[in-house]
Amino acid sequence: MRGTPAGILLIRRIRGKDWSLTTYRYVVLLITFIAYACYHASRKPSSIVKSVLDPDPKKVNMVHPWPIGEFFVENELVGTEGNGLRDEGWAPFNGTDGTSKLGEIDVAFLACYSLGMYVAGHLGDTLDLRLFLTTGMIGSGIFVGLFGMGYFWNIHVFWFYLVMQMLAGLFQATGWPSVVAVIGNWFGKRKRGLIMGVWNAHTSVGNISGSLLAASVLDYGWGLSFILPGALIVLGGIIVYLFLAAYPEDVGFPCPHGFAGNSETVCNDEEAQIRKGDSVEVEKSAVPRFGSGNRKSVGLLEACLIPGVIPFALCLFFSKLVAYTFLYWLPFYLSQTAIGGEHISVKSAGNLSTLFDVGGIVGGILAGYISDKLKARATTAASFMYAAIPSMILYRSYGNISKTINIVLMMIAGLFVNGPYALITTAVSADLGTHSSLRGDARALATVTAIIDGTGSVGAALGPLLTGFLSTKGWDAVFCDAYDLCPYCWSSFIPFGDN
Repeated sequence: MRGTPAGILLIRRIRGKDWSLTTYRYVVLLITFIAYACYHASRKPSSIVKSVLDPDPKKVNMVHPWPIGEFFVENELVGTEGNGLRDEGWAPFNGTDGTSKLGEIDVAFLACYSLGMYVAGHLGDTLDLRLFLTTGMIGSGIFVGLFGMGYFWNIHVFWFYLVMQMLAGLFQATGWPSVVAVIGNWFGKRKRGLIMGVWNAHTSVGNISGSLLAASVLDYGWGLSFILPGALIVLGGIIVYLFLAAYPEDVGFPCPHGFAGNSETVCNDEEAQIRKGDSVEVEKSAVPRFGSGNRKSVGLLEACLIPGVIPFALCLFFSKLVAYTFLYWLPFYLSQTAIGGEHISVKSAGNLSTLFDVGGIVGGILAGYISDKLKARATTAASFMYAAIPSMILYRSYGNISKTINIVLMMIAGLFVNGPYALITTAVSADLGTHSSLRGDARALATVTAIIDGTGSVGAALGPLLTGFLSTKGWDAVFCDAYDLCPYCWSSFIPFGDN
């Protein structure tokens, strides 16, 4: 069995007794929440600095008031701060093909992320998840920070930024399969949709914090917008290493899915241990110590044959394509679109775009709750995607009327776009990774999560790439592309349903 994390050993020594199962679950939820929020925070800088690297000269030196408050739009002279680089841009992204180059940077990151996901999933079911996650977080932080150092080292070579993004993408691939596998190890299926819907708010919290952090230091040089989120994820990796118990067995508790396949007995034992609280320490020696390294992992092909894996993977392909188009390009869109007859600054656009993720938090929780009540994950996900179509049409058509209308419609679009994305990548992946066809004798959580999210990430790579090219023809072309792709999610479920 892998060792107990050093931080937990220290806490045991200080307290003189161990935590209860319930406390461990809360700690695992909190640490994995922080971990993946750090992952997403480190992905946001590239969307925030797009308009600095490739500015629109028509908007230089424009000052605009904002009736809702100074937080979202400040009165600032774009081009007079940051050593005058705001209006000049940054080679090689400030040329006539700058927007396309920014799209290529995004797709390089996401392509490596999606390819790395398939490998990371299998490794996550084979290696110690705590060490695997720690390595991924520290590696991600290093390469995100190195991208930002290009500003301070005055690097203007395209391949440097391309390589940094590709390497960052590979390390970022370690995150999602690992955190979902850890949560799946600690929680059974009861209310999993709601629990994971709330827990999945880490995606939006990470996007919001990453946007605000990157935008807050933009005036001191765009490089800091990468370095600070990079340092944040490294710190998160240290916390994971010290305090995350990846498997209940590693701290003396039985796995909620059992090892011999008797899930009902395990659930009863589990509830009994929750009631015992701190006294559970006395009886932990009787727990079979299968540990995190004794169960066999499932191969990629075998995981693909689990009922539902392929349909949900295809649905996530289209869902993530739309979601990541907003993730990477919404701040750029806001900075280049007149809202209420006025343009807003780059920094303000980054702050304003966080409200899309606020809607996403509500959408993830709502989708999880509805799917639990109806016991219909597929129908819930498909319904949200269909509702996303009119919400995006309304946002594009009427979002420029006023700032208040823009905010309301943006949050509604975020709710419907991120709802199915959150549901599929959390509760659905965990359900399928502990599917009855595995008979409780193998680990497939990280592998199944990687297949589903890896396929989705291929769509995530295509979305920003297509946007980079389509935006040169006008934003209507970008939104039409998003409308057209949403219905394909439903067709993915036709042969599957909610079984």
